[in-house]
Amino acid sequence: MHTLKPCILLFTFLSLSMFSVGQDRYTIKTGDPNGIKKWYMGRQIAQVMSHYGIDWLEREEREREENTTLLLKNLAVKPGMVIADIGAGSGYHSALLSKMVGSGKVFAVDVEPEMIAYLNERIKQKKLSRIVPVLSTEQKVSLPENTIDIMLLVDVYHEFSYPYEMALSMRSALKPGGKLVLVEFRSEDSTVPIKTIHKMSEAQAIKEFKAAGFKFDKNIDNLPWQHCMVFTKQ
Repeated sequence: MHTLKPCILLFTFLSLSMFSVGQDRYTIKTGDPNGIKKWYMGRQIAQVMSHYGIDWLEREEREREENTTLLLKNLAVKPGMVIADIGAGSGYHSALLSKMVGSGKVFAVDVEPEMIAYLNERIKQKKLSRIVPVLSTEQKVSLPENTIDIMLLVDVYHEFSYPYEMALSMRSALKPGGKLVLVEFRSEDSTVPIKTIHKMSEAQAIKEFKAAGFKFDKNIDNLPWQHCMVFTKQ
């Protein structure tokens, strides 16, 4: 029995060390009431917009306000590609992407079972055969490794409770050289009529994704209100 004690102590030490590293990554403090009491790399994490926000996601003026057509053109989708729409929500972008991938596939990933149920109904009603709904967790996208050509995140990353862990999971799911396209409302522009907590700056996004092993390629600066930042898996 005495020989087991050093092993037990070592295991306990390693477990506590790993817990400490995870805890050190995030800071718990108050801030904007529209955010949670959790900060990452100097940025307060926003509250999640749940399935109660579907009407806003599907609003008629979204094309005019965000120019979704131009956003999808920015992706340079080719037939046969495998695309992951992370935080797909109601499937607004997934539905459009499904018409662009030809024989490819669109994984519509969301953390809320209610969103997945809505997606499944949308797929059934509109006969969108190229979309595969995926229920993820707060820390993993639940996609196979090295399978995704393009990963799209529209106005969602800033709400991730575990941004570092999710970034690692997304990086793992991307093929070597795969692209992650991050679309976020510009915090540098005070005229963008969105709450500050739901915006991100280019500098902040680059800092966070570099920490997870991504290379920043460019910011396609052609959308009315949003950054369209492209990162590559290294």
